[in-house]
Amino acid sequence: MSLPPSEVPQGAIRFNTDSQRLEFYAQGEWWVMSTDTPNLATSSDTTPGARGFFPGGVTPSAKNEIDYINISSLGDAIDFGNLTEARGGAGGAGDRSRGLLMGGYSVPGYSVTIDFWTFASTGDATDFGDLSTAGRGFCQATSNSTRAINGGGWSPTSETLDYVTIQSTGNAVDFGELTAAREVDVAAGSSTRGIWAGGISPGSPYTYHNVIEYATIATLGNAQDFGDLATANWGGSGSGNATRMIIFGGQTVSSPASYDGTISSITIATLGNAVRFGEPIDTTSQGRGGCSSPTRSVSGGGNNPTTDVIEYVEIATEGNSVDFGDLTVARHYPSGCSNGHGGL
Repeated sequence: MSLPPSEVPQGAIRFNTDSQRLEFYAQGEWWVMSTDTPNLATSSDTTPGARGFFPGGVTPSAKNEIDYINISSLGDAIDFGNLTEARGGAGGAGDRSRGLLMGGYSVPGYSVTIDFWTFASTGDATDFGDLSTAGRGFCQATSNSTRAINGGGWSPTSETLDYVTIQSTGNAVDFGELTAAREVDVAAGSSTRGIWAGGISPGSPYTYHNVIEYATIATLGNAQDFGDLATANWGGSGSGNATRMIIFGGQTVSSPASYDGTISSITIATLGNAVRFGEPIDTTSQGRGGCSSPTRSVSGGGNNPTTDVIEYVEIATEGNSVDFGDLTVARHYPSGCSNGHGGL
């Protein structure tokens, strides 16, 4: 959009058709207006707020269920509808009104499909388009109010970053590359930055990654180094608000299995290493899914054994996670997204 003329009064409001956001004019600049998350609770919820979603997963058969929760309350997940394809380990993202699921492991193959659904209703997902490359699973996505970017993948191991415009439909477009080709299970971000952390790549033995990297969502290009996790691991979950990303740890060694039984955090606007936040309820799990509101980070599912547990932390404080409720079906590698995450 063009710069405003000098006669624009202080406090003027406009709708930016590029970003699809309300803005106000102050001190010579247009600023994004903060808006409340829509009330999407059911009549039984005493504290309505943002909805979180856990679509898909593996049991070991692929699942097509979409579960949802009211993040501001506690309780078991509720059935929302079904995906167009049963799969797990896909990239979950969304804006205020629409959720996306990108790619995934469909047992025994890998999917190129991108699904979408409308947060405010219940019902089955609809086909959005395809990934920019061959089908891949165990990838992870992040988004702001305009774009969703999906990163990494397994079989083939991929460093690809590709993106879509959330309020359109169509195939994903190449964005750039991660610093290393690998499975990535942890992603989150703010309205300006997408963050991917950790992962695993094939070999004998497997290579476990501790890298945290970021990309600027509004541009195109390769990811850049942000810092490191305390422990190289894969199969965790990531979510957060506009300030802080919360990372539930995953598996650190495959044989004998060992796990990162910690929760860590980073400040998204800076660069640096992750710091300890607390411990999850289940300290020996991998294959989680994550979603968030502006105040809570939620993690659900996992493997070792396959679980239906949903747990959460308050983002502004440090400490151990607390029980939230259960998924409708115990499974690992569900994805996660919400209409109140840090990118919005």
